[in-house]
Amino acid sequence: MYKKILVANRGEIALRIIRACRELNIGTVAVYSKADELSLHTKFADEAVCIGPPESAKSYLNIPAIIAAAELTNADAIHPGYGFLAESSNFSKICSDNGIEFIGPPPETIDAMGNKAQAKSTMKSIGVPVIYGSDGVIESIDHCYREAENAGYPVMLKASAGGGGRGMRLVETPDQLENALKTAQSEAEIAFNNSDMYLEKFIQKPRHIEIQILADTHGNVVALGERECSIQRRHQKMIEESPSPGVTDDIRNKMYAAAIAGAKAVDYVGAGTIEFLMDSHGEFYFMEMNTRIQVEHPVTEMVIGADLIKYQILCHARIPIPNWMKKIKIRGHSIECRINAEDPDKQFRPSPGTISSFHMPGGMGIRVDTHVYAGYKVPPFYDSMVAKLIVHAPSRTEAIHRMIGALDECVFEGIKTVIPFQKQILENENFQNGNIDTGFLNNFNYISGE
Repeated sequence: MYKKILVANRGEIALRIIRACRELNIGTVAVYSKADELSLHTKFADEAVCIGPPESAKSYLNIPAIIAAAELTNADAIHPGYGFLAESSNFSKICSDNGIEFIGPPPETIDAMGNKAQAKSTMKSIGVPVIYGSDGVIESIDHCYREAENAGYPVMLKASAGGGGRGMRLVETPDQLENALKTAQSEAEIAFNNSDMYLEKFIQKPRHIEIQILADTHGNVVALGERECSIQRRHQKMIEESPSPGVTDDIRNKMYAAAIAGAKAVDYVGAGTIEFLMDSHGEFYFMEMNTRIQVEHPVTEMVIGADLIKYQILCHARIPIPNWMKKIKIRGHSIECRINAEDPDKQFRPSPGTISSFHMPGGMGIRVDTHVYAGYKVPPFYDSMVAKLIVHAPSRTEAIHRMIGALDECVFEGIKTVIPFQKQILENENFQNGNIDTGFLNNFNYISGE
């Protein structure tokens, strides 16, 4: 077992990892930028090291500074959380080269699954359903036109090294293709330092369904339920739930088998997610694999009754997955709302600033993951998420009502949040009936609170 883990992240996920380590009796090291000097993860870790100025490139993405902090504190492992360096094969390799365990896949696996075109090819080779599209990256505009014609419009251009909706463009007609390709390539180059693109047939009104997997070093892989992640704004998830209201037992079992086969095909170890698009007929297609813990992992924890990050760490420590986890049953329903410091009345403009008054809800089946407090200054340099509110109840209907009540109890003064927007989603009849897809918010009529 590890003696000390350095947490190479910030915010609520850093706290989440610190708490899991505490239960495993593992020491922790927090790293922080000067903007996060008063953040809670620096206070609750056993040690804290400043690694640079506020800018991410000079702090949380500063690999030499993070490795130096690990060596200074004698940390024998690094947990990257999500975002920042969590899916950096270069960081994984540098950790290994310096004798530090990376709580994530080896660089070969990150590269195999992080490159969307390569991942799709891998899944296709083992019989996992994939969306029709280009076999590899787009090599030229002529190649792009041919692939789009073969797939049939509409098509989706995607950054091969992408994620979070960046480097993606929907193309509905041939005359839009060239400009869309140039724009997407430029965006991908800026975001990922890689302009490679691939093309897929666009699936009309799909659900975004992901399967949580856990794999150990002894050849065991388990699927731990699915998450419905279709409520997205500009490809950014806002509300997630488990189980999905659109997935039957038969579809679930098929998705489990596909996800487990995919993980085994790349010798995966640790926590990961296989993501699918599912059409209105229940047919599903591989979209991507996230080789890390996900923001929305708490909804899975709530319905399986297990700490995913704790078992992620145990898997990397070469401890087998317990037998009971191989027979786990989903219990009840869980929903998560990502509370972002954004103003829905001003086109979701970021709302950094000082939180003058703060209160989070409590009660049966309510969980809050947050790093903020009254007096905390939300910095403008990072992701705008200030909390995750998670509820669990015996049924989906009860979970929705519990979440609406919990959102009503939330108090954030000094900043704006997306809570009013999320409440209206939860109160929407189509949402309550489970009639959702990834385009749900495109036609959602938000009534401003102003």
